[in-house]
Amino acid sequence: MRGHVDSVNSIEFLPYSNIVLTSSADKTLSLWDARMGGCAQTFYGHLHSCNYATFNMKGDTIASCDSYGILKLWDVRKVSAVLSVDAGPHPGNQVAFDPSGQLVSLASNDGTVKVLVLTSGQLMNLEGHKEDAQCVIFDHKGDYLISGGSDGTVRFWS
Repeated sequence: MRGHVDSVNSIEFLPYSNIVLTSSADKTLSLWDARMGGCAQTFYGHLHSCNYATFNMKGDTIASCDSYGILKLWDVRKVSAVLSVDAGPHPGNQVAFDPSGQLVSLASNDGTVKVLVLTSGQLMNLEGHKEDAQCVIFDHKGDYLISGGSDGTVRFWS
């Protein structure tokens, strides 16, 4: 599948579908039909390299982060950004939704894990990594947030 004009930085399937989501250094996100091999939609709005993108559990919202720490939420049906949060200036490395879709976490190069509460818009910082936070994931129940860092540690947050 061709369409991005710079490196592809993340890729994932929408569960139980043929839809693939990619993020790219060309500042775009794309939805692909894996069966047909073509690009179905492209999302424009990031001003810097997109490092990661993921779906919520319903598959109707995408969260993405870029190399300047901007976190965006996208409406899949409208193919447009619905929220943009400046969590920078350090790059965002990965984003993850909790199972309820009410929290979005961001692993940041400043060593923090940021958590955006969607109902209130509050952005919290979780400090503990001594170097860049590289990855984040919620457990399947949403009880814990787990992060991994360049300092070689895995941290559990509740």
